Amino acid sequence: MIWTVTAPLRTPTPSTSEVDGVVWDFGQVLIRWDPLPAIAAGVGDADARAFLSTYDFGAWNHAQDAGRTWAEALRVLQDEAPQWLAAAAAYVDNFRLALLGPVLGTHEIVRELDAADVPQLGLTNWSAELYPHAPANYDVIGLLRDVVVSGEAKLAKPDPAIFRLLAERAGTALDRLAFVDDSAVNVAAAAELGMRAFQFTGAEKLRSDLRSLGLPVALA
Repeated sequence: MIWTVTAPLRTPTPSTSEVDGVVWDFGQVLIRWDPLPAIAAGVGDADARAFLSTYDFGAWNHAQDAGRTWAEALRVLQDEAPQWLAAAAAYVDNFRLALLGPVLGTHEIVRELDAADVPQLGLTNWSAELYPHAPANYDVIGLLRDVVVSGEAKLAKPDPAIFRLLAERAGTALDRLAFVDDSAVNVAAAAELGMRAFQFTGAEKLRSDLRSLGLPVALA
């Protein structure tokens, strides 16, 4: 599901703020994610670890984030590395086990910004088919005014096009948005486009980063 912004993200932010909204990555920023438990539930821990260390899971998974279906992904694996087909299918079948709970401290920041009427959005690399697990299990996502899901857009970070899509949907220039992501590559791409981009390493540091822009969050 995508929440649609019906008006530009202007003004509710305090006049002292250097930005008009905050954009959140999800995995490892709002939601702890690890594919190992999901895969291990189907094929056992040893085979799951072997799959993740032997096959380029990251690149394969990124294609689903960019819009490839899981049926197509499994067909590719059947052709390229059929010995790992069961492990890959286990990841899809048990995906809920890959979501390990909230990232410490960030949901509280989202709630503080929401209470202060600061517009917030999501920009997540997530397959369209598996994304519904996120809003179904983490109510903090409902506080975001819009979520751009890469698998639905068929664009994935760090492609500049997905950031431009975000700005179009928000009705706000990228240089008026703060961006939080754990990936250095994604942060660099956002900064190149003018966003006030921060690499997430922990909630305490993020509070300091957001306060540096004049956003109303308390110090830890």
